[in-house]
Amino acid sequence: MLDRMHHVAIIVSDYQRAKEFYVEKLGFPVLRENFRAQRGDWKLDLKFGDGELEIFAIPGAPERPNYPEAQGLRHLAFRVDNVEETAAELERRGIPCEPIRTDPFTGGRMTFFHDPDGLPMELHE
Repeated sequence: MLDRMHHVAIIVSDYQRAKEFYVEKLGFPVLRENFRAQRGDWKLDLKFGDGELEIFAIPGAPERPNYPEAQGLRHLAFRVDNVEETAAELERRGIPCEPIRTDPFTGGRMTFFHDPDGLPMELHE
């Protein structure tokens, strides 16, 4: 019935800063970029594997609570071939990563980093 993800949507505080982060630093290709005049916000659609990552810049949206963690989406996890190499490349691009550790349940190596608004993101082998 539900066989794969179509898209993930993120609300950001600063459109240009988010675009620089997701497009220039993380390398997601732009599919569509639209200013929605009726809502006064931006919507940026990025290619994400077989699906899309939707970035919304909505003026006045409240901040996302990170700590203590709240109900809802906890983080985005990206599958990579080599966590060490990918984390090193993110560091070169000015994106700090946490120390690499092993997931005790899957045995895969992983690390976390954050987007400009503090949304946790994971690299996972």
